[in-house]
Amino acid sequence: MPVAVITGASKGLGRALAAALAKQGWDLVLGARTADVLKESAEHAGRYGTRVVAVPGDVTHPAHRAELVAAADELGGLDLLVSNASALGAEPLVRLEALPVAGLRAALETNVVAALGLVQEALPLLRASRAGGAVVTVSSDAAVEAYETWGGYGASKAALDHLAAVLAAEEPGLRVWSVDPGDMQTDLYAAAVPDDQDERPSPESVVPAFVRLLAERPASGRYTARALLETR
Repeated sequence: MPVAVITGASKGLGRALAAALAKQGWDLVLGARTADVLKESAEHAGRYGTRVVAVPGDVTHPAHRAELVAAADELGGLDLLVSNASALGAEPLVRLEALPVAGLRAALETNVVAALGLVQEALPLLRASRAGGAVVTVSSDAAVEAYETWGGYGASKAALDHLAAVLAAEEPGLRVWSVDPGDMQTDLYAAAVPDDQDERPSPESVVPAFVRLLAERPASGRYTARALLETR
């Protein structure tokens, strides 16, 4: 069975993606900070009969990243690493003039530094994957568009996009995909813009875009869920 590690897996996109991969026969290591909610996510994915290991912890902590990779190794290796855990930097989002510098640091630590640290921890197993190792970093349209109040979060995702692009250049044996899922009805979005009452797509609605990447394994690069879904 192929093995995937997914961070930020207790809710939203992480939980939806975990269930979809389990349904396709993937064994999973799921990480998130809230242990009880993560357990529910693992049980949800485990309905499909694959092995699902919940590893609660904070992805910004090196010891937790090591635990995630060690759990994958115990399942037989690592074929896919999904960096989905994200921090906004301010809740709700604010203009740059009011953005706490500490908040920006927190966003960078979670969205960029921790993602790189996890890749570094996982690279030996990803390189050894017989199926061909793959890395997915979850991006945002705020990484490429200038939206008011999204400056700190967008800057962190832009940095993550660039790290993914360089990783792809340095590791030609891997597939490295940066994926912009678009706006979704998630707790993260609600915390970012609590006054927005517009209907947003569910995380489950964009998961087929990620599944398509894994099935077709296109060249490393940046993709949007919308484009992947429209060209099916």
